[in-house]
Amino acid sequence: MQYALDEIREIYNLPFTTLIFRAQEAHHQFQDPSGVQLCTLKSIKTGACPEDCKYCPQSAHADTGLEKEALLDTETILKDAVAAKEGGATRFCMGAAWRRVPYGDAFDSLLTTVRGVSDMGLEVCCTLGSLEQDQANSLQEAGCDVYNHNLDTSRDYYSEIITTRTFDERLENIRKVRVSGMEVCSGGIIGMGESIDDRLKMLQELSNLDPYPDSVPINALIACKGTPLEGRSFVDSFEFVRIVATARILMPKAMVRLSAGRTEMNDELQTLCFLAGANSVFLGDKLLTTANPSERSDHALISKLGLKSLDPDDARAIHAKAEEQAASLV
Repeated sequence: MQYALDEIREIYNLPFTTLIFRAQEAHHQFQDPSGVQLCTLKSIKTGACPEDCKYCPQSAHADTGLEKEALLDTETILKDAVAAKEGGATRFCMGAAWRRVPYGDAFDSLLTTVRGVSDMGLEVCCTLGSLEQDQANSLQEAGCDVYNHNLDTSRDYYSEIITTRTFDERLENIRKVRVSGMEVCSGGIIGMGESIDDRLKMLQELSNLDPYPDSVPINALIACKGTPLEGRSFVDSFEFVRIVATARILMPKAMVRLSAGRTEMNDELQTLCFLAGANSVFLGDKLLTTANPSERSDHALISKLGLKSLDPDDARAIHAKAEEQAASLV
């Protein structure tokens, strides 16, 4: 289904209780309403990224004092993957501060790492920058299940945030991921100075992809010191929840991932996000380089709400059921 912007505005502007009800209807029809997928995101190559993304402390254009680190070796990453699994994660995501994925020894090492993580029974996700088609194919063949490449914001506001990569380049990278057979993870960041319409246009772009992403991370900006967005106020809580709910309604088969910014959210706000249709969080003290709630507090909240962790087989079964449901509605 292709959504017009006016239709998305109408959904977003529903009375709050009605919006949550609509999101819950979609969530119960296409997802396990009691399930939350627990993931871990690890930075495997940190800092000195040539991109000028204004939100990112890893950009070489930012003055954050972040030290450049080389690509971690496979043994080190696999130890982190073991720890993530023991902590309850079922998906292990690896991020590298590259503009483009390099060839040669670095890529060979990465493929070895992907195979190792996959052999542990974890879902494997990578976010590494732009890919060539043969690299995407190789990652998929090595056992990478998912590739993350966020749109970040709307096409209209994009140049206010990034100038070193075009919006269409991002869409082309997503196309390559689809061709390879990997799942697509793509979302954005809320609170960078964009308008509400920009947020809705980003959701329009994502939801009108054919097919739309399998995973949609919704991030709240962490205004890191030393970045151009330093000093930005944290996004309004109800505006954030409305975006989560709108994403769930527009993309009912997707996992909606409550991502960066949770250190600024209390349990009640995170619970509202779950009510709005979020069904995944990231465990661990860090999301790449920024702070994240403790595993203990995440497990405590999930237990308090009577929710359960989804394992990879659960997630795949839900995805298959959602495909059947969607086909029956055509």
